[in-house]
Amino acid sequence: MAMRVRALMILAGLVLAGCSMPPLSPAPTPPAQAPAPQPVAASEVAFEIPRNPRAIQRAFVEVIDRVEPVAEAECRRVTPGRNCDFLIVVDDRIDQPANAFQTIDRTGRPVIGFTVALIADARNRDELAFVMAHEAAHHIAGHIERQQRNATLGAIVFGQLAGATGSDVGVAQEFGAALGARSYSKEFELEADRLGAIVAAKAGFDPLRGAAFFFRVPDPGDRFLGTHPANADRIAAVQQVAAGL
Repeated sequence: MAMRVRALMILAGLVLAGCSMPPLSPAPTPPAQAPAPQPVAASEVAFEIPRNPRAIQRAFVEVIDRVEPVAEAECRRVTPGRNCDFLIVVDDRIDQPANAFQTIDRTGRPVIGFTVALIADARNRDELAFVMAHEAAHHIAGHIERQQRNATLGAIVFGQLAGATGSDVGVAQEFGAALGARSYSKEFELEADRLGAIVAAKAGFDPLRGAAFFFRVPDPGDRFLGTHPANADRIAAVQQVAAGL
């Protein structure tokens, strides 16, 4: 397997992250009549990973070893010819909040990154697996490329409108690019949730338990130009997929 993990000072970082990680928002109560099955509310989720650096590191590496080959195989199945050799990196800066991201390096290789705060906050391996599968799904679905196309189209359209009305073309293009990049971001997140649930399940993890992570992050609701959908919508998307597995 070609996967490699770059864990920059991960042990030292995890020691500090466990003590200094910013508190997450209180968990909202799941709706009483939400579709079954229900993920466990965050307030009821205990830390199953022992609170010491070595145990956290072992759990993280175990999840990577199980999820990465499945994500790579799913990527090659869905998009033949695409670079599916995921590189997993850890941002060891202790001042960074809990976060994960997907990007592409200069060679076209997909990169999945985690901050130590997110790794330390995961209650169990299912949550780590779901987060990783979700980020891998962004690459499998080609979301970066699609977002770039939307941004380019937005800049062109708004630039033309500004030119026709005598407005500042540069400002209009910047606004159009920003609007275009955000136009489908919520749909991309839900798509990554659904595909991520499949990848996590194929790797032997419970996507519903993994999605419980959303109960501990602030709910973005349905804000205009928001980049993420409401937590309830994300949970519902995972539930829908899990029901068919």
